[in-house]
Amino acid sequence: MEKQKSFSIKPIRFLAFSFTISFSIIFLIFFSTWVFKTTPSQTHNLDFTNISLNSSDIVPKDSILLGTHLRKAENSSQIDEFPSFAGPQVRKSKTTNVTVTDAEKKDGLFLTGNSSLTRITVNSINVSSSRSSKSALGYSEGIGRRDIEDSHARPNISIRNRIDEKNEEKCDITKGRWVWDESYPLYTNVTCPFIDEGFSCQTNGRLDKDYMKWRWQPQDCDIPRFNATKMLELIRGKRLVFVGDSINRNQWESMLCLLMGGVKDPKKVYEVRGRKITKERGNYCFKFEDYKCTVEFYVSHYLVHESKAKIGRKKRTQTLRIDTMDKGSSRWKGADILVFNTAHWWSHSKTKAGINYYQEGDKVHPRLDVTKAFERALSTWASWIDNYINPHKTRIFFRSSSPAHFSGGKWNTGGHCKEAFRPVNETFTSNYPEKNMIVEEIIGRMKNNVTFLNVTRLSDYRPDAHPSKYGRKSVSPGVQDCSHWCLPGVPDNWNELLFYYLQLRTKGNFVN
Repeated sequence: MEKQKSFSIKPIRFLAFSFTISFSIIFLIFFSTWVFKTTPSQTHNLDFTNISLNSSDIVPKDSILLGTHLRKAENSSQIDEFPSFAGPQVRKSKTTNVTVTDAEKKDGLFLTGNSSLTRITVNSINVSSSRSSKSALGYSEGIGRRDIEDSHARPNISIRNRIDEKNEEKCDITKGRWVWDESYPLYTNVTCPFIDEGFSCQTNGRLDKDYMKWRWQPQDCDIPRFNATKMLELIRGKRLVFVGDSINRNQWESMLCLLMGGVKDPKKVYEVRGRKITKERGNYCFKFEDYKCTVEFYVSHYLVHESKAKIGRKKRTQTLRIDTMDKGSSRWKGADILVFNTAHWWSHSKTKAGINYYQEGDKVHPRLDVTKAFERALSTWASWIDNYINPHKTRIFFRSSSPAHFSGGKWNTGGHCKEAFRPVNETFTSNYPEKNMIVEEIIGRMKNNVTFLNVTRLSDYRPDAHPSKYGRKSVSPGVQDCSHWCLPGVPDNWNELLFYYLQLRTKGNFVN
């Protein structure tokens, strides 16, 4: 009996043991397959065509590729892949060691710098603007192309960072020269109906056209030619808002005219309230119907509030509230791109004198230096930006001061610029405006990122491009305009730089 009992149990134990071993093997197979599929591959197949990477040029010894550090912040950049190009007519760029095609040269779709990396397309880049007080030297924000591809190459982030840093050091857009370009201007007073009388020099009788044929060329890099279609796609469904004085209106009108080059039906571009652009009105909103975007201008000479106050027994007199934002600032909120300026009106006699003019709270200063007043007003603006503008939605620019070229007197004492017909030599130097340095210093202390659009020096080379005696016909014949700019003209190049910055390091929400 004992033998039979023992004999009957053995097969059951054997079956249980076999089942356990089989199940374990099957489990290991499935587990290994799952681990293999979910583990990221360490090999990235990058398609390079005619590309030579010199690691010493691109990845220094302290590169984050070597694992020394990795900073993932809002200012990190991302590239998706490096597509290959097989375009004809390959040639060397004169200003760089980069091989580019004619098509790429035209659109500026290539990298610059001393590395041997050639013809690379890079994707969206998010990097904050350089905000050091040293930016008076005009360091730009690098260069690159913004195409939208698949995003699967995160390990290459550090390569893109190093290239950007290298180009940012090399590319100073404020250093360069004006070059003759027969393909300019990009529009005329005939193709653009939005040039007001004060800026339409051809309409007012100016016969020479040379002032329209010059293009700004930085000495160490190339900037892309303004592309109206790309710019319209960039601002599709968005608000592009210019805020400032009449010099900013000059730039705003230039932008309207440039964008018309990408519009199929001009009737679908209109001012939403039917307003005609004149010097008398200060607020405009033009809608580009096909792109569901608006390009707006709001006049604000100082960015802070122009007010009135009673001083002693005198009647209420005009003051400038340097501690309070312009009342129109509520209209600027919610914009996707903001372009500010203020400088022109701070040179007027009342602001320069500063006697019973500047107000803070209920106090009107008997005397306040214009430089201190300017700094306090800009601090008020900066505080408003930091507190009321969402940096994840809005890209912010501040354009530097625009130079005037009066010779032989001021604007109202016989000053003129009618003898200028060509840009001055690029070796010409002038004092860097103190207002620019104040703006840069304040921007450097801000929480929000603000790009300083430094156009002062390049504009200083252009005494030939002002309306001069071809400005507003209603002005006395003895008064010349050597402050504003003819359109087409210099402000078109300011907008070309704006386009360059928006393409280069615009935030992800600007990417379609």
